[in-house]
Amino acid sequence: MKQYRFFMRILACLMLVMFSALAIYSGYSINTYGSRWFAYSHNPRVKSQKSKVVEGSVFDASGVKLAWTDENGKRQYQQDLSSRKAVVHLLGEETGMVANGVESFMSNYLLGFDTTFWERVQNLFSGDQSKGDDVTLTVDSKLCTAIQSYFPQGKNGAVVVMNYKTGAVAALSSFPNFDPMNITESDKTSVDAPLYNRVTKGLYPPGSTFKIITGAAALRYLPGVQTETFNCTGEFHINRTTVTDASNEKHGAITMGYAFAVSCNNTFAYLAERLGFPAMGKTAEGFGFNDTFLFRDLVVSDGSYPVNGDADELAWSGVGQGRVLTTPLHMCMVAASVANGGVMMEPRILRGVSSPAGVQRLSYEQQAYKTVMTESEASILARYMRQTVTSGSGRNAAVSGLTVCGKTGTAQYDDVHKKEHAWFVGYIDSDDYPYAIAVIVEDSTAGGSTVAAPIANKVFTYIKNNFPKAE
Repeated sequence: MKQYRFFMRILACLMLVMFSALAIYSGYSINTYGSRWFAYSHNPRVKSQKSKVVEGSVFDASGVKLAWTDENGKRQYQQDLSSRKAVVHLLGEETGMVANGVESFMSNYLLGFDTTFWERVQNLFSGDQSKGDDVTLTVDSKLCTAIQSYFPQGKNGAVVVMNYKTGAVAALSSFPNFDPMNITESDKTSVDAPLYNRVTKGLYPPGSTFKIITGAAALRYLPGVQTETFNCTGEFHINRTTVTDASNEKHGAITMGYAFAVSCNNTFAYLAERLGFPAMGKTAEGFGFNDTFLFRDLVVSDGSYPVNGDADELAWSGVGQGRVLTTPLHMCMVAASVANGGVMMEPRILRGVSSPAGVQRLSYEQQAYKTVMTESEASILARYMRQTVTSGSGRNAAVSGLTVCGKTGTAQYDDVHKKEHAWFVGYIDSDDYPYAIAVIVEDSTAGGSTVAAPIANKVFTYIKNNFPKAE
């Protein structure tokens, strides 16, 4: 009997521990990722709350009001058409057709789900209609509007800018966009998918921008690779295919640093072959590929890198082709990690939440996603990226008075029709303006150096001329 009671006590203790662990995890999960529960457009609790609560307002980092509810209960956006289109993928719209925009993803704040018991009691006795919290974002809406004017007319693609020291997103622009106050049938059915947020959801081959990861793998697993001399003959033959450079250029004797600057495919395909899938895969996964992104403020599609395959796939993966896929936001994080000494920050767009009475409920907190490389590796890659802009393929991104570092990319996505995307990723090497960028122009008429790098130049110039220096 005593032994029976002893086992019952043990079982009760185990059950108590399990229930406690479940409660703690549930609290953590809701606090950390609760926005995903509210973002579902058919969530009955959200629909019910909208009929009872005046939805809060959304402001940008400079205090510009981006969204609010008028006296008739209708959701309003900026009066200027260009301005409201420039931030539509960031904000979303009131019906939730843009997946995971602020209007839906942060509805737990905007619809007052986080109000305290005493606030509810006060509303009950005052007879006032309940009001949701106001949300302030890290994004500069004027920069987003400027980016809209920089992007090639009639082209699809994306631009994202983030502070590489804090992870705060300064701009999030997807093209084509649309008017949230006049959504047409064409917007819903167009093959160009204007409702689709390409910054966070679009998966693309990264092309030569992936050479940042291949370069990191070579530095880590091939001792002395910096001082090696490679021979670029214009062709690197594999089993079934041949890797070539743009315009079939032959670079001759070349170091890895110079190969990076001029974007030599032959050298980096050869490096990938030497490294093999285990080293390449481990490095890529260290940079977040094949990971499940669960960020607090944003839903981001997961990047992928093949961890096995034949020699052809391995070589092409070294230059960001084949089965390698990623989002513009992810590649911005990759560039940002080089600038930040190897530490990749979690991207965040929520600067603060305040109650209708002006009480600050939540303020910005930066969070490191992971350390993706050593400071030494980051320093070497930073030097390569600087050389790319000063004397390599990224010269069109250079800005007078700023130290700009970057990597161009031209990613082929249609082998039959030879269609390509133009990429540029990079950053300003400055404590005053610590910003990284990723630019992609789909179905480009020219490469990243000609199409994407000049957009980065204009964005960095805008930041230099209009942003306050970082504290």
